[in-house]
Amino acid sequence: MENTFKQEELETLRELIKDVDTAMLTTVSEEGLVSRPMKTQEVEFDGDLWFITKKDTDKYEEILHENDVNISYAGKSFVSIRGRAELVDDLARKKELWSKSYEKIMQTSYDDPNVVLIKVKTEAAEYWDTGSFTKNIAFFYKRMTGQEAENTNINETLEL
Repeated sequence: MENTFKQEELETLRELIKDVDTAMLTTVSEEGLVSRPMKTQEVEFDGDLWFITKKDTDKYEEILHENDVNISYAGKSFVSIRGRAELVDDLARKKELWSKSYEKIMQTSYDDPNVVLIKVKTEAAEYWDTGSFTKNIAFFYKRMTGQEAENTNINETLEL
């Protein structure tokens, strides 16, 4: 039964983030938390998220020292994912995830030894479902005017 429940949670998370191209990846630096935009790689979401970066970046160094990260998505809903990052130097996987746009943005190719993958294993996620505009307006109006408001189920936490 537990596997079915987790599969349902993964499916919910997959649906929430599938159309959002850019995520904000938050790492821990010496000065504190740092967030930066990253393009999520288009692979079937199985609980792991993939990103491409270079070894000569601050985020690479930050993940080497502290692999707890957060990834947030803003689209039709808002999603915050907590996980552990792993730096992966797998040439075949880099080639699989690479696109021509990266050559222009990063000014290199997938086989550059400076290119590395960030794999984030999802541990938990929280989301705010904003799909029903009317339901959300009614909920917030009642709360702002001091009225009792039924739970609209706009917020949910998933432990994976």
